[in-house]
Amino acid sequence: MRIALGLEYDGRHFCGWQTQPDGRTVQDALEAALTEIASHPVKVLAAGRTDAGVHAAEQVVHFDTQASRPATAWVRGVNRFLPPGVAVLWAHEVSDDFHARFSASARSYSYYLLNHPVRPGLAAGRAGWFHSPLDVDAMRDAAQRLLGTHDFSSFRAAECQARTPVKSLARFDIHQHGDLIRFDLNADAFLHHMVRNLVGALVYVGKGAYPPAWIEALLAERDRRRAPPTFMPDGLYLTGVTYPPHFGLPQTGGRIFF
Repeated sequence: MRIALGLEYDGRHFCGWQTQPDGRTVQDALEAALTEIASHPVKVLAAGRTDAGVHAAEQVVHFDTQASRPATAWVRGVNRFLPPGVAVLWAHEVSDDFHARFSASARSYSYYLLNHPVRPGLAAGRAGWFHSPLDVDAMRDAAQRLLGTHDFSSFRAAECQARTPVKSLARFDIHQHGDLIRFDLNADAFLHHMVRNLVGALVYVGKGAYPPAWIEALLAERDRRRAPPTFMPDGLYLTGVTYPPHFGLPQTGGRIFF
């Protein structure tokens, strides 16, 4: 049978999602815990790979197993063998045509940025930080210019393995709560480092280095070398993955606590 899982993790505890020889990734920890419950080796496939330091409020994975276990075993049982900083939220049996990555119709990310003269202590590693005042209205203006279907090559990491840089960005909202700025994005898919590169560019707009229209020029140039450096991973969260309703997966949305 094929099982889908929803999980959350704190990226500070791991060297990213994808398995590595030293075994210090989320995938390595999850596969080891699932193997304990299934009593056979388990390999998982995820909706998306997150880098070192990037968090997930709701990552979705799937795996195949011959073991018949109640849903509670794939949640509480697996959590018993997982290290601190990662937990399974739910388990759901799915049809064999379900694929955590290729069946997804959209993905959502949030980036939390502390805009304060002094670097964070309690939020260190859980929120990005920028010391100078930012013009949030200018950043909102720039963000809206990115909506729609575009070639996002200017915001794509050099090592990105996506087959095409063309993505459809449906949502890019910016909310401010005191010193905390939250960027919410939703798209059919994202390129490697795309969210962090977009946030980094908006910070340049917010600090007054460029006007909002500069974002459109960057987009048109399709040249990563013309855009600002990749922003820090600390405040980035995968907050949800959307699938067609017939798979029957929980649509819980990610929980983020500050």
